[in-house]
Amino acid sequence: MKLLVGGSSGLVGSALCRALKRRGDDVVVLRRDAADNDRTMSWDAQTFELNEAARLSDIDGVIHLGGESILGRWTTSKKARIRASRVDSTCQLARQMAEAVTPPPFFLTASAIGYYGPRGDEELTEDSRAGAGFLADVCQAWEQAATPVQAVGTRVVHLRFGMLLAAHGGALKTMRTPFQWGLGGKIGTGAQYMSWATLTDAVRAILFTLDTAELAGPVNVVAPNPCTNLDFTKALGRVLHRPTFATVPAPLARLAMGEMAEALLLSSQRVIPHRLQQAGFTFDHAQLEPALADMLQSASS
Repeated sequence: MKLLVGGSSGLVGSALCRALKRRGDDVVVLRRDAADNDRTMSWDAQTFELNEAARLSDIDGVIHLGGESILGRWTTSKKARIRASRVDSTCQLARQMAEAVTPPPFFLTASAIGYYGPRGDEELTEDSRAGAGFLADVCQAWEQAATPVQAVGTRVVHLRFGMLLAAHGGALKTMRTPFQWGLGGKIGTGAQYMSWATLTDAVRAILFTLDTAELAGPVNVVAPNPCTNLDFTKALGRVLHRPTFATVPAPLARLAMGEMAEALLLSSQRVIPHRLQQAGFTFDHAQLEPALADMLQSASS
């Protein structure tokens, strides 16, 4: 297949492009203000207008994973960039796909489990209602932005990613250093649920979704066994053979990172990959501690 991939330089996008090429797909990457050629399609960094939108008729499918990082203090300008890079880019891409002479048959676009908002220990599936808060609002608008291309019959999938764990990047790389120094510990009470998946399983899930025509709408890309922050802390400490007695008090986290701390570190979301499992997908890493052990071994080799 000839596939257009947005966000190809990110953690997920770069791993996905490698996997697509290994299996023989023809990958065209979407780049900002780049030269158009057989391997690249460019769009404007501000308006997200494609320079050669007509080429969409030759594409067998589009996967859009781009977006401003949500890490960092959420100033007004940071929140505007987070929203625009997701909602505006998806809206423009969906519109231009819908206007193509032959719209691509499928559109896989990133979303996030932030859609559900803070929900305590409630078990959440793709059928659960949307939550409240900045991330929930962004995710709802993000998914609705794909409506134009869905209206012309393109299969649209919203990949609701949880926390992705990778050997050489992402959240695990950030957490590893303090834990190695024996400074790792729970955040707040540690009772908040963390819904996670390994990067390798996330890429496998994208490929599975791409190839499974009956999957449409929201798809939770998380392992089937979410854990509490305390359980995660203890598991990482055991794998690294380090103590985990420290605690980051919730007020300190809020003081240091503001609204982001509340939404990402202290919020609880117990999310289940119901639709992936129902469609027959199996996870290579369904349990947290063996997954951490495998990744950290890979990182040190």
